[in-house]
Amino acid sequence: MKKTICKLLSITLVLALGVGFFSTLSVWADDSEESNGGLGTSISLSPVSKVIEISSSSTYDDSFEVKNNGAKDLEFEVYAAPYAYVYSEEEDVYKLGFGTENNYTQLSRWVTFKDQGGSWVPKATYKIAPGTSLDVAYRVTTPENTPAGGQYSVIFAHSLSGETTASGIKTEASPGMIFYARSLEGEIIISPEISDMKIERKVNEQSKKENFYASAKIENNGNIDFTAVGKLKVEPIIGSGSYETDSSKTSAMISIIPETELGVSDEWEDSPSFGIYKATWTVTAGEETQTVEKIIFVNPVPFIIFSIILLTIIIVLVIIGVRKRKERRARLAV
Repeated sequence: MKKTICKLLSITLVLALGVGFFSTLSVWADDSEESNGGLGTSISLSPVSKVIEISSSSTYDDSFEVKNNGAKDLEFEVYAAPYAYVYSEEEDVYKLGFGTENNYTQLSRWVTFKDQGGSWVPKATYKIAPGTSLDVAYRVTTPENTPAGGQYSVIFAHSLSGETTASGIKTEASPGMIFYARSLEGEIIISPEISDMKIERKVNEQSKKENFYASAKIENNGNIDFTAVGKLKVEPIIGSGSYETDSSKTSAMISIIPETELGVSDEWEDSPSFGIYKATWTVTAGEETQTVEKIIFVNPVPFIIFSIILLTIIIVLVIIGVRKRKERRARLAV
């Protein structure tokens, strides 16, 4: 069990790094000097993720770096928010939200920051010059009875000194560090539930082309996050080309926190336009694995026409052969 948890920790950290990295990239893109009319509000945070182990009545101290990538002095505040997913009945999906608390988001209430006066506070404000960075110290102080399982939070660095563009858009940014804490107290429960395993042909919204597409839903009924990995393999029976999921695909490898159901998927882009293929879709979540297989006809009309022609030729050849055999027997009988 310990080896399994360690493996999950390392994979999840990689995933968290990816999520945080793309989040920071989107902040740079939205608030860079070029995109906001030269106002130069740009802020980044490093590292973009953190995984720690905690126990009851303990203190954990660390820091992260905030950098002012803009052209002017920057004022920003740091604070911790819950990291959770909320179910949307309208869309029938779980969406990421930072305002919802549950049993697994208490970490956000245990985090404090060292302000410029040396006090530990839930929210702190700082100023940095352009092109410089600042190390922000934070502390996690756990309660006497720390719950078993995982705790999840996001630490944000929110810019306060953004300016307003001519179109009335306020240039603010909020890069975040995804913060996972694993409690050493109590029992670790890894309980995934895999459902809705599908392999189908689906139209890609961008290319408008029909491709091989596989998907599944995974629900976390345990008390700690785990990694779900999907692998699509397509082999030709008739036709050309084959496919196997690349390990770098983020849609096929996700981290799922407790009380959350998320989807894992993969798509063979630029799939062949003709043939018969055997597709295998395997999903592993925690220690559970499910596999489905399907034979898929791609654009079967030419194949059907070809089959009919081939069958017709075979039937004609059989009829000719039977007639010749009868004629031969008739000649021998005379």
